[in-house]
Amino acid sequence: MAGRFGLVIGGLAVALAVSATPALAASSTTVTPAGHGFSAALASGTTADFVVGAVSVNCNTSSTSGAVPAEPGNASPDGAVTSSVAAPTFNNNGGACPTSVFLTNATSTTSGDWTISLQYDPAGSTGTLTIPTGGVVTQISGLASCTVTVAPNGPATVTGPWTNGSGGSASVLDFSAGVDVPIVVTGGFGCPTAATSATFSATYEITDTTDPASSITVTA
Repeated sequence: MAGRFGLVIGGLAVALAVSATPALAASSTTVTPAGHGFSAALASGTTADFVVGAVSVNCNTSSTSGAVPAEPGNASPDGAVTSSVAAPTFNNNGGACPTSVFLTNATSTTSGDWTISLQYDPAGSTGTLTIPTGGVVTQISGLASCTVTVAPNGPATVTGPWTNGSGGSASVLDFSAGVDVPIVVTGGFGCPTAATSATFSATYEITDTTDPASSITVTA
C-alpha cells in the first residue's frame, strides 16, 4: 500500500510518497523422514537456563519428543512445517534445579499443547517452539519462595537456528544465544516480582527414534 506524509523544510511543505514493500514469502519447507518419531535432549555438557532479574535457574536435563508429520503434511510450499511435541521436562538429575540464590532450588512443571515449527531458509533454517498459555510454572523454594509462570497471558514462541545432522548424527536446535519469554512472578522477599520477561537458553540435539541411522532434516 502506498502512502504520503508531510515534511516542512525551511517553511516549505513537501509531500513525500512512500511505497510499501511487499513482504517476502517464506521459503518452502520439507521435513524428513516423513512420519518418523524424534526425541530432543540437551546437548552433552550443556544446561537449560532461565534468568529472571538477578535470579538464574540451571537445569542439566531437559527433553521432549514428537513425530514428523506423515506425507504430505511434512511439506509446506510457503512456510513452516509444524508438529506437536510433548511438554518438555526440566530437572537436575531427576530432581530440583539449583538457582543462583543461596540455599534455594527450583522445580518446574510443564503442561498444555506444545508445538515445534521448522522453517527452511537458504540463509539458515530455524525452529520455533510454541509454549502454550501457562505452559511452564516454576516454583522456587528455600530462602526465597516464588512462583514464575511463563506465557501467562497467551502462547509464546522461542526461535533459534536449526542445523541438519546427517547419516544418523543429531540435528541441533540452538537457543544458546538466549531468547526472551513473557512471565509473571509472585512471591515475597527476594522474588523478582517486577520482572515481566525471562531469558531462556539451551541447545537441543534431535535424534530419529524410528530409525537411529537417519537424521531429522529440514530442506526446501
